[in-house]
Amino acid sequence: MDALQQQFPDNTQQPERVTLKQAFLYWLKLGFISFGGPAGQISMMHQELVERRRWISERRFLHALNYCMLLPGPEAQQLATYIGWLMHGVRGGIMAGVLFVLPSLFILIALSWIYLSFGNVPAVAGILYGIKPAVTAIVVFAAWRIGSRVLRNGMLWSMAAAAFLAIFVFHVPFPAIVLAAAILGYIGGQIVPDKFNAGGGHGSSGRDYGPALIDDHTPPPAYTQFSKARLVKYSLIGLVLWSSLIGILAAQYGWGGVLTQMGWFFSKAALLTFGGAYAVLPYVYQGGVEHYHWLSGAQMIDGLALGETTPGPLIMVVAFVGFVGAWSAELFGSGNLLLAGTAGAMVATIFTFLPSFLFILIGGPMVEATHGDLKFTAPLTAITAAVVGVILNLAVFFAYHVLWPQGLAATFEWVSALIGMAAFVALLRFKMSIVQVIAICALAGMSLELFA
Repeated sequence: MDALQQQFPDNTQQPERVTLKQAFLYWLKLGFISFGGPAGQISMMHQELVERRRWISERRFLHALNYCMLLPGPEAQQLATYIGWLMHGVRGGIMAGVLFVLPSLFILIALSWIYLSFGNVPAVAGILYGIKPAVTAIVVFAAWRIGSRVLRNGMLWSMAAAAFLAIFVFHVPFPAIVLAAAILGYIGGQIVPDKFNAGGGHGSSGRDYGPALIDDHTPPPAYTQFSKARLVKYSLIGLVLWSSLIGILAAQYGWGGVLTQMGWFFSKAALLTFGGAYAVLPYVYQGGVEHYHWLSGAQMIDGLALGETTPGPLIMVVAFVGFVGAWSAELFGSGNLLLAGTAGAMVATIFTFLPSFLFILIGGPMVEATHGDLKFTAPLTAITAAVVGVILNLAVFFAYHVLWPQGLAATFEWVSALIGMAAFVALLRFKMSIVQVIAICALAGMSLELFA
């Protein structure tokens, strides 16, 4: 008897039907423990839902994951939404997706308030000093990890290099880079299809965990099958919901109001997150720092560091951006900064994640049928290749602000450089988790601040 059978001895019978309450408790728990980024979150769901509880078979789980990876947005949160939808329909999908995000939203609101209120306290300043170079190392590691998986030929390497030059040298907007990559990928998929057949799919482990509640050959529920009427219905509901929310903000604060512009900006950002959260961060930086001036470049780095240390999707850094932007604007007066920041964080989160729910509930049955079709996957492969260059540009930006915080003419922060190099080695060579690296670097920074 192997270790798996010892841990889960009765794996020959199909599990009992899962109630909505049981699903609610699981998704709530996951929302509080989903550390480790997309890879860690997907691993947690696989271990719990496929191996232990057997709510869904591995093949169906991986099929859902590959579908979610074709969409813009956080794939782990979309995977939770998809499985919840597959098990309990629309209410199950919404419940799973919301609970995946909600705990991290509340945690980030609290951390953002502490950051803005007590950021100059020596201990807090030391922690931030230590985690900034760690964040730079994490971004470099993300570029390396995605690049090693996607850049499998000279064509894709060239696209990554061109994307880096476009944004670093010529300051081309991120949406334009995504659009150009998609067009080139579509054309390339027709001319040289072998060059663009390098998608990052996930294969089965080949292990049999026993019969699952949703097994390989379980007939799909009626609500998961494609229907034009359902497509039109949910599309209209989504459009009305988005229009109503943005309309309320515009009526209350004007189109140029901070919250209204946040809603509009993060709606666009949600449609550009091909390749994961690191891919959209440059766009959030361009908008939040350079265009709208909601926060500074240094604050953006701090926000990413806070996002790395909380459960939930990394793209939740948008909540920090929204909090700082609304706090700085003193939307409700200088005496209600916490209320303003909370409103900004909630607006950023709602408009960032609303499209993810719509992609699953509206496009799930339709897009799933196109999985593996090169004319759909080639543009996504090209976009992901371009994203590697964009992420590398983000790493250069972070490194500049961390190592030369006062400009190139000022002193080089060699201590930060050492911390950053150690963090990168820990991630690459010793396979340490992001949370572990952040924690160690934070302790190092606090020790330097308090005892140096």
